[in-house]
Parts: sequence; C-alpha cells; structure tokens
Amino acid sequence: MGQIQVVAGLHGPRLREARQAFFERGELPEGLIDPLILRSWERCRRFGLTENFALPGVESLDRVALKTEQLRNRYLLQQLRPIMEHVYEQIRDSGSMVILADANGLLLDTVGDPDFVDRADRIALAPGASWDENQRGTNAIGTALSEERPVEVLGAEHFLEHNGFLTCCASPIFGPDGTLIGVLDISGDYRATQRHTLGLARLSTALAEKRLFESAHASDIIVCFHARPDYLGSPKEGLAAVTADGQVKAINYNGLEILGIRRVDAVRRDFSMVFEHNLSTLIDRQRQNPQGHTTITVNGRTINLVLRGNLPAPSAAGRVYDVEAGSRPAPARRSEAPCPQRLTLDTINTGDPRLQLAIDRSRRMLGRDIPIMIQGESGAGKEMFAKAFHNSGPRADGPFVALNCASIPESLIESELFGYQGGAFTGARKEGAPGKIQQAHGGTLFLDEIGDMPMSMQARLLRVLQERAVTPLGSTREIQVDISLVCATHRKLREEAARGNFREDLYYRLNGMSVTLPPLRERSDIRQLVAKLATSESCERGPVRFTEGALQVIERYAWPGNIRQLFNVIRVAIALLDDDETTVHESHLPEELFEAPLALPGIGNEPQWAAAPLENPVGSLEEIGRQLAQRALDQSNGNVSAAARQLGISRNTLYRKLGRL
Repeated sequence: MGQIQVVAGLHGPRLREARQAFFERGELPEGLIDPLILRSWERCRRFGLTENFALPGVESLDRVALKTEQLRNRYLLQQLRPIMEHVYEQIRDSGSMVILADANGLLLDTVGDPDFVDRADRIALAPGASWDENQRGTNAIGTALSEERPVEVLGAEHFLEHNGFLTCCASPIFGPDGTLIGVLDISGDYRATQRHTLGLARLSTALAEKRLFESAHASDIIVCFHARPDYLGSPKEGLAAVTADGQVKAINYNGLEILGIRRVDAVRRDFSMVFEHNLSTLIDRQRQNPQGHTTITVNGRTINLVLRGNLPAPSAAGRVYDVEAGSRPAPARRSEAPCPQRLTLDTINTGDPRLQLAIDRSRRMLGRDIPIMIQGESGAGKEMFAKAFHNSGPRADGPFVALNCASIPESLIESELFGYQGGAFTGARKEGAPGKIQQAHGGTLFLDEIGDMPMSMQARLLRVLQERAVTPLGSTREIQVDISLVCATHRKLREEAARGNFREDLYYRLNGMSVTLPPLRERSDIRQLVAKLATSESCERGPVRFTEGALQVIERYAWPGNIRQLFNVIRVAIALLDDDETTVHESHLPEELFEAPLALPGIGNEPQWAAAPLENPVGSLEEIGRQLAQRALDQSNGNVSAAARQLGISRNTLYRKLGRL
C-alpha cells in the first residue's frame, strides 16, 4: 500500500499543475501529462464539455431499452461473461469492478465488489449508461474507443472533476473481421491503483478476441502462428481463418503484426500468397507430426505454425489426388465427398520445378496492375493457369472472361472484344451487346492466343489498356473499365514483333511479366497430375486407381497434345470402367500410347476408331463410353469380341456400354 501512495504522490502535483494550465489558463500542459490524455481533453473541450459539466437528468436506458441492446450484443456478452467472471476473481475485495461496454460506449454488464458498485452507481457507472467521451469526458472506456488502443486513466486525468476518485483501465475488443465491437474495463478507487491492472485488461481482451475468432470460424481451417513457438496457443498468437480451397477469410491483429502486412493484403487472398507456402503441404506435415509445429519463412521472417479447426479429411487436402498404383480395387461406391474446389495457384501446384517457378513468379503479381503473359505449347494448360491466377487474387469474386483470339473469325473479333451498340451493323441485336472487355469489369480478361489477334484490333486494344476505357462499335461514348489482363500464346511474340506481325508497343505493354508453362512431356509430376485429373473426373463415381503398368505407359508417352490430351485419355479410360471396377489398367488406355511412346509434338498415331471426334465430347462419362463402344463395334464390322478386345474390356462390359444389358 505504501508503494501505491508513493506512486499517487508523485503523480498528483504534476497533474494538478496540468489541470490548472489547461482549465484555468487555457494553456496546453505538454510534458506534464500523457499526450493521449491531452488529446482526449482537447476533444472534450471541442464537444463543449467543461470540467464541472452537469450531467443531464436522464442518462441511462430504461430496463426495456437496455434489454434490447443486450440482445443486440448477446454474442459479445455470451463470449465475455465467463472472462469477466475470471477477471473479477483476480481482483475480488480490492474495491473494483469489471465492465463490458459496446462499440458506442454503452455499458452492457458489470460485476464487482458491492461497496464500490454502490459508489459507481452514483456517477452512472452502471449498465444502461453511456460512457462515450462526448458525454462523460475523458475516461478509460470512451477514450479507448476513440483511440482504439488500451488506455489507463488515473484520478484527476478524468476530464470531469467528480470522476477524479476513479482509476480506470480499458482495452478495446476487435471482432474477427477487425472491426471495433466493444471494450473491457476494470475500474476502482484511485487510492488503490494497481500497477498491473492495464495488463490484465489487455490480456483479457486478447483472450476474448481469440475466443470470438475461433467461434466465428469454427467451420474453417484456423492457422495459428507466432515467431516464438512457446506463444502458440496463447492469446498473443496470430490467427487466420482459411477456407478449404485456400482462401484467407479473416486474420486477427496479432497476425497482421507478426507477418508485417495490412489486412487488405491478406483477406480474400490465396493462402500461398499470404504465407508463401502450399496449404496442402502444411496439412500433410501436420498429419505426420500432429503434436508438433511447422516452421516456415514468410517475408524473411521465421514463423512457427499450427493448423487447427476444421481440417479437411485426408482425401480432400494435401494428398487428395494421390493414386495408389497397383493397389487392390475397393468395392465400387458413390462418393459423398464434394468434387475438388475451384482452381487456385495452390491447387494446380503438383510438384514440377518449372511449374513451381511459374507459380511463384505469378504470385508476386497478384493484386498488382501488371499484365501477365503465359507462354507454352498448345494444350499446356494456359487457360487453367490463368483461371488459377484469377482465383488466387483480390479479384477472385469478380468475373473471369476468356476469349480465344485464334478461334473467332476476324470479322467478328472486334464486336466480341469491344461490344457494339444496337444497330451498329447488319444482324446486330437491337439492344446491342457488351464486349468481353466490358464483361470483365472488376475481374480478369484472359486473351488466349493473343499472337493471332488482327493488327487492327491490336491498336484498339492498346488504346483500351492505356485509357482504361472501351468504346463499343457504333458508339461514341467511352465506358470506363477496370480489368486485370492475362494473355497467352504459343508464339514467340518478340520474334513476331521483330518481323512486323505483332505491334511492338502492344508487346511491351502486355509483357509486364512472362511465365512459361513446360510441355507435359518435360514435367516431372505426371503421376500427381494424372491423380488430380482422375479425382476431378471421377468424383461422382468414387475413387479410381491406376496400376503401376498404366502409370508407366502414361509417363513414357510424349503427349503432343499436352494436358488437354491427357485429360481426354483419362476421361476415356474412366468411361470404359464397368460399374464395379475402380482400377484403370493398361488395357483401358488408348492404343496410341503404346504405338508411339516417342511421338513428336503435333504427330499422333491414334487408331482410326479413336481419332475421329466424338459426337458429344463434353457429355457424361456414360455417354462417352457408349459412343466409344459403338465406334469400336462399327470399326469391327459388328464383331463384338473384336470390339471388346480393341477397347480392353469384356464382352459383357461392352454390352453394358451399349445399353444392351
């Protein structure tokens, strides 16, 4: 108690001098009091308050109005009441009370020593009263809300003289989305000031924020992290809520401080963009060491990390697409698990070093106004990469609009790209139509095979990129557009520009950052890619496995059609499986994979029955299977046995494919 009196004694004279300077002489007592308190005093003066301001006659809400506000804040009360009780147990019999207020300074609930609660009631320090600064002057609750930081107000630091007997320590409470939702306060008699009260308030609100965050995101993956491993699980740890497909939904203040980033740089971004690591990989690591933590480096900072909450089942994350080659078939069943989530840079990363380089380079461009140029052979997955890039950035909720410049006649590409006004040309719709550029407003425009765009269109596109506005055909009105541009080509545009086949100024405008996708024959992750595509295609019929022999055949093939060709092969192989089959054997693979293991790009050796286009190549697996069966039967002149051998299936399975059983 002697130490408390000494502290009060040292504080008193300087504070009296500060009040005389401010309230009596109108001077700023700089150096005599905390600058935070001085700022509050100045605000109170602007509010029209005086140090002996008479409180209005009706200050507190009636019982019904208070109940309404408590119901409005019931979630906050539900989470904070146990914490308030715990805090009170630490300060019981010290002449103090614990107070919870909402974001407007309205007192919602209190718990404390009866003798002090009686004194507090006389100054309306009770539920239903507002302790906002503009009504109560400088006080820990109102000032903490104004400053959005923990505040301690001792004795005569209170603006109003009749509150000078109080010592108050308050800490604001931030919700899971970072908004201010309330404040926790510990108030007592100034003569019994305790050194650690503010620290207790701060620790309590940190615990409350942790509870609120985990409760609000109970259905998400919770990423817990800190620079020090011993702080994991404590109120000081960083928390991030991540969806199953790797999108960061929320991050707490601690997390922003630890990572050294702003909230806008984290929320609605891909996990790999924020933490610079693959989420699936980290989930796998944790499964291998469930009692430990993972150490990673983010922005040059060492971070210790643990994943909690609603972690995906092993079949839905990390090794979701693994194929157990040569495993014994499992009974056929319909999968109840959802199909793989939307494409992101995380989900297309299957371990190939060159693809990893392209992904890492692209991640650095997310959220920046820099065009991306994707280069690679036809079928190498350029549009898939563009879509993953779009889904991983801040425009993920905006439109993704794609246009293949090589597949549209030159006479139509202008109207497709720029749109047109009604009656702009013969055959145009009366109401007109927006072009792809306008449709992509707020999102991403993907121009595939940009190297095939006519020179006249190149000039117009350049102007759109420079002025951020598009003028539809037949119109003179410019329409402002906000787009992220991603282009792709299999041509070497630098050489095309040197030959005069592509505008050099447009080339330099588009080539902000270039990434090259490796052809499938050069990739080291073919097995992982097979597994991912197979899982995607068979999500409704249940897991499908590939034998070791089938995987070796796939790896040896040169894949002139790249990923597009591989996907078609997998679709056909799965379509040829009978209902009770779950394993793809070599016999289910098309013959060209065996006949031309060293085929050069662009050269295929498909059997005649498989080379012709299907009637409905995007139909269901059952329909694709029926078409293939009928084609093989026609090629075999109706010989069922020969057709079955050609397809690598039994006669009964062939009959089922044809719908004859």
